[in-house]
Amino acid sequence: MIKTLRILALLEGISTIVLFGVAMPLKYIWDFDAIMFPVGMSHGVLFLAYCLIVFIVFLQLRWKTSTLLLSWAASLIPGGTFYVDYKIFRKA
Repeated sequence: MIKTLRILALLEGISTIVLFGVAMPLKYIWDFDAIMFPVGMSHGVLFLAYCLIVFIVFLQLRWKTSTLLLSWAASLIPGGTFYVDYKIFRKA
């Protein structure tokens, strides 16, 4: 399950960066909003899957609540999942 979490963390981090760094500037600067739906939808699905898998791994590995909260909070920051993968997930 930890391998799945690490893959999801990578994909979720990439989708956040693409959403904030590519899709949103295209929409709000160049008025090209056709890309927002597919990028936003894929990011939303990956975000929810990441949060669910983090919770499942939290229960399985009996992590501290602070680890769970840090892992969830990292998904709100572009690139934050890369940090928790490096600091927490790869050691689990």
